Amino acid sequence: MIDENMRQTIEGLIKKFPCRDSAVVPSLSYIQKVKGHISENDMEDLAIILQFPEARIFSAASFYSMLKLMPKARYHIQVCTNVSCSLVETETLFDHISGKLGIGEGEITPDGLFSLESVECLGSCGYAPAMMVNSEHYENLNFKKADEIIELIIKEFTGKYP
Repeated sequence: MIDENMRQTIEGLIKKFPCRDSAVVPSLSYIQKVKGHISENDMEDLAIILQFPEARIFSAASFYSMLKLMPKARYHIQVCTNVSCSLVETETLFDHISGKLGIGEGEITPDGLFSLESVECLGSCGYAPAMMVNSEHYENLNFKKADEIIELIIKEFTGKYP
């Protein structure tokens, strides 16, 4: 549910744009920033605020990979699974990380530290394979480098090297 403070902020966003259409993605991004993800109720409320059909809000929210419709872990890993990023090794980077963490697509590790998602493209075809951890972008990865990144996060979070 969008509370009154959030509603006022969204109304302020609407005023910054020449038409209400332009406020859809910024409003969804704002909701995600405040709540960590965008729930179905949030999208329904936003449709009322923007005076759009719910389908219009749902389609925008589901189109952009940076918008999260489900809760994510503290460290959300997005792995490019496009052709360029998948041809580097016999096993894909996604499959390697999935095996290392013991989770699959859209899942969260039992400790809530990592969630994993495959994405179509991270814009790094010339530097494949690529992944993002939250907003940090990594390129030219191999399994060893990916393992080092994950292990460094674990060490920073727990104080222990896995």
